[in-house]
Amino acid sequence: MVPIYSLWLPILVSAVLVFIASSIIHMLLPYHRTDFAQVPAEDQLMESLRKFNIPPGDYVIPCAQNPKELKSSEYIEKTQKGPVAFMTVLKSGPISMTGSLVQWFIYCLVVGIFAAYITGRALGPGAPYLSVFRFAGCTAFVGYSLALVQNSIWYKRRWSSTFKSMFDGLIYALLTAGVFGWLWPGLTV
Repeated sequence: MVPIYSLWLPILVSAVLVFIASSIIHMLLPYHRTDFAQVPAEDQLMESLRKFNIPPGDYVIPCAQNPKELKSSEYIEKTQKGPVAFMTVLKSGPISMTGSLVQWFIYCLVVGIFAAYITGRALGPGAPYLSVFRFAGCTAFVGYSLALVQNSIWYKRRWSSTFKSMFDGLIYALLTAGVFGWLWPGLTV
């Protein structure tokens, strides 16, 4: 068993590498550019929605307030007429990435902490590189990828977008696994 506090370096280094890799993936590589599509008549739709002054938040259209309402003829008619949408509304104005980047780095640290905890409980000092790689990598993959599937199941996000993000998670997991294997504490004599 390896105590989590002795794994601060692989936690930190893996978080930094994942942060850098994710920046490269999203800024330089083109495969996420098709994750979101433009709605037809965007300007008119924005103008129509603007008058409602919708506060930031997550919305569903149409929205049933309870299971009984889901079965009502009014609700069913609304869904058949459409549009049916899940929508996230952001605060108006320029979009700042600062808060999101800080939260992402903290999340990378949290995934590293879980990878350290599970790997540290499973293996002792001086464990072989591949054993450390497997435990840390599997844990990191779970942290970076598996919960994304829920968005396609429940909120109908395109599966292609989810799989692309899961592929990113695999890259992040491999980086985390490599760092943990490289910086895993050896046996002390």
